[in-house]
Amino acid sequence: MANTFSALKRMRQTKRKTVVNRLRKSRLRHQIRSMRRLLEHKDTKGANDALPATFSLIDRSARWGIIKKNTAARYKSRLQARLKAIA
Repeated sequence: MANTFSALKRMRQTKRKTVVNRLRKSRLRHQIRSMRRLLEHKDTKGANDALPATFSLIDRSARWGIIKKNTAARYKSRLQARLKAIA
């Protein structure tokens, strides 16, 4: 257990940031999952509508540090390729 004031403050900050990061990561995963579901059902109109929101969330997640930059690029590339394949 921390026993200095700065260490206690760090614990409080870490707890808050952990909650925020968990929310952001689950939001990202839900968005990607819904996009993949649209692609599975070959719903091109729905997928085209969801694509900008998904890409935006992926880019923001990379900027926040939830995922790495190359991981974001890979997600976007694969989603775009699957969309192009069903179009």
